[in-house]
Amino acid sequence: MVKTKDRGFAISTLVTLVLIVAGVVFNAYMDNRGDDFAVAVTSDAGRSVVALADEEGRADDGNATFEAVVAGSDDAALDQVRSGDVDAALLQNEDGLWTLTGKEEVSPGLSGGLGAALESFVLSTNAAATGISPQELLAGSELEQSLLEGSTENQAVASVAGFAFGFLFYMAAIIFGLQIANSVVEEKQNRVVEILATAIPIRQLLYGKVLGNTILAMVQLALYGGAALLALNLTGTSDLVGGIIPASGWFLVFFLFGFLILAAMWAVLGSLASRPEDLNNSSAPVLALILAALGAGLFATGQLLVVASYVPVVSSVAMPIRMLNTEVALWEPILSLVIALAAAAALIHLGEKIYRRAVMQPGALSLRKAMKLEQ
Repeated sequence: MVKTKDRGFAISTLVTLVLIVAGVVFNAYMDNRGDDFAVAVTSDAGRSVVALADEEGRADDGNATFEAVVAGSDDAALDQVRSGDVDAALLQNEDGLWTLTGKEEVSPGLSGGLGAALESFVLSTNAAATGISPQELLAGSELEQSLLEGSTENQAVASVAGFAFGFLFYMAAIIFGLQIANSVVEEKQNRVVEILATAIPIRQLLYGKVLGNTILAMVQLALYGGAALLALNLTGTSDLVGGIIPASGWFLVFFLFGFLILAAMWAVLGSLASRPEDLNNSSAPVLALILAALGAGLFATGQLLVVASYVPVVSSVAMPIRMLNTEVALWEPILSLVIALAAAAALIHLGEKIYRRAVMQPGALSLRKAMKLEQ
């Protein structure tokens, strides 16, 4: 309750929400922004290529237009490029070879659109010369993609979701985890924990820290996800949202159990330290787990992703991504959740023992020394 009333916490949450919405809006703007290209040509063939590129550009996404500007000669076309009147010049020499000339660079959108249009134009021209239609020449050349497991449509969704889930998990685990550890260190350093111990059992203090920060982390994740989905819908870029929503629900559930494990570990690290600076040296194992979860969301594939989806903490990201990539039987995420829950219960129980032994001791302790202390 104190944290929710903290101005810094409220401002950071609001700023993050604004950044998420701004990122979605900017991405939608970039996707919808049109490219208008002016191309100097000197022949009817060049005009036909540019017209075909314009037709295909409008048909694909409606964001690319091509306009042919007729020049009297090749030199006149190049002069228009130098003066900036056109983006490039499309010229054909006596041997029939085509050249696309720009001033300092040629935009990939311009070269790609004209290149595809030129191939179609040449194919149609050569096919007409032989009396065969382009469709007949290309008969049997269609290549379709399929996967034995999963679908090609979900690959792009899984890639985006993997980054989003991994980044959100990393951010929440670091921010709230360090908050737990620092609060334990401060209470131990200021001897406030000795006063609190006279009012409530030490184990309840640990459970309160874990539960409170878990609730805050879940609420923040829900806010961030809701803001992103709302922005996607308002900007008309929500084509892939339908496939992400079910996996997002599973991600929140897996995140809950994964964060409980990390929260207990952060609390133990805080109880072993004597000052906040000590956390920099002792937090390597926890950070390794968090980075492993992030790496699973970004890079894990195949059998590595399958194995990662059953490893507690790492499964918080790996299993939702796997469910986006391929069809997963219902028992698999349930089994993974059971494993994560068992690990969370075991870690919290072990963490409670270490916490009760170490938090009342002055100075820094090693894990081995803390285990030898009497409760």
